[in-house]
Amino acid sequence: MFRTLSQRVWPRTVLVREKHTLPDLPYDYNALEPVISAEIMQLHHQKHHQTYVTSLNQAEEKFLEAKEKNDLKTMIALTSQLRFNGGGHINHSILWQNFSPKGGEPEGDLLKAIEANFGSFDTLKNGLSSSAVSLQGSGWTWLGYNKSTNSLAIATCSNQDPLEPTTGLVPLLGIDVWEHAYYLQYKNVRADYVKNVFKIINWKDVATRLATARQ
Repeated sequence: MFRTLSQRVWPRTVLVREKHTLPDLPYDYNALEPVISAEIMQLHHQKHHQTYVTSLNQAEEKFLEAKEKNDLKTMIALTSQLRFNGGGHINHSILWQNFSPKGGEPEGDLLKAIEANFGSFDTLKNGLSSSAVSLQGSGWTWLGYNKSTNSLAIATCSNQDPLEPTTGLVPLLGIDVWEHAYYLQYKNVRADYVKNVFKIINWKDVATRLATARQ
């Protein structure tokens, strides 16, 4: 007996989702001292970033289950969790690479872009610092790249909102101004933390991100 198309049983495709994992740091927890203490780095990485990763995986599992059931209400309800924890994972994965015990200053094409867009490296630092210190509540200040105008820009994002999905800018350098990033060492003096963090910026990583974004 022949079956109609609607009666045929097709093999079901099972999608196996690869879970997000906590990335290793490219340096030891104490490598950024005295700018950022080993205690802060360990808590920031092992506790806070790990929590974003764990919560993101849980939210994605629930989202896929809801999608399988065509449960649109649950899918919509989960978007805020995906944005917050997904953003936290994206942002911190960039942050760890943005840091380096060696520090340094921008050079080459990156420095040329900074001078073309801001006039000088000091002007960029002042702009980033002012933005980070004045940001109300928790969030991030970013140096981003605008693909449509081939230009650099300073932007802020609240909470863990990821830069590119929020503004369209490609993230090059992030400054985390959530209190867990500095409070154990700097208390409520965010300005001192922001001033010192420029001593450990990995400008080679920022330059690599700019070169990739321009391709």
